Amino acid sequence: MTQTIAVGERLLGLPPVVSPRTGVLILGSFPGIASLRARQYYGHPQNHFWRILQALWPQDALPSGPGSYAERCQWLLDHRLGVWDVYASCVREGSLDTAIREAIVNDFALLRAHCPGLSAIAHNGAESFKHAPQVLRSLQAPAADVASAPIESIKLPSTSPANASWSFERKLAAWADLMARHGLL
Repeated sequence: MTQTIAVGERLLGLPPVVSPRTGVLILGSFPGIASLRARQYYGHPQNHFWRILQALWPQDALPSGPGSYAERCQWLLDHRLGVWDVYASCVREGSLDTAIREAIVNDFALLRAHCPGLSAIAHNGAESFKHAPQVLRSLQAPAADVASAPIESIKLPSTSPANASWSFERKLAAWADLMARHGLL
């Protein structure tokens, strides 16, 4: 399903891809135009997101081809990953984070019950990471829940094609380090 995007209209983000097994939540800023049109996270063909994840788990073939998005999402969940964005909606022309205006932040408290084993928020780039303290506050368990473990928040290099200052290999190393620390590799 594709979506028509009109200039100046409020854009709505995508729903979270999470499960009770999600250990690391990859948190972007807001989907680019290609992703919004396709209704798929990281839908731009030059974004390194899916390529990095495939390189982390080379033994598990990432579903590909037309109509494989639902299978890709299940592949993420099977690797104890989740995906969402900081912003629920915004006004933006184009796909650059610098063009985001009138943003509304997602309600991260909703994830508490859905992801009891969440151990890390992996911010995919600087725009997402600007909201790290707010996201962590929203995810903190109520004071009565003493069994809750702390959640790490880390800024990863953006997988966006706009982040050309980092090579694929450097991005991969940073992402691999986080996944290894949280027992996903």
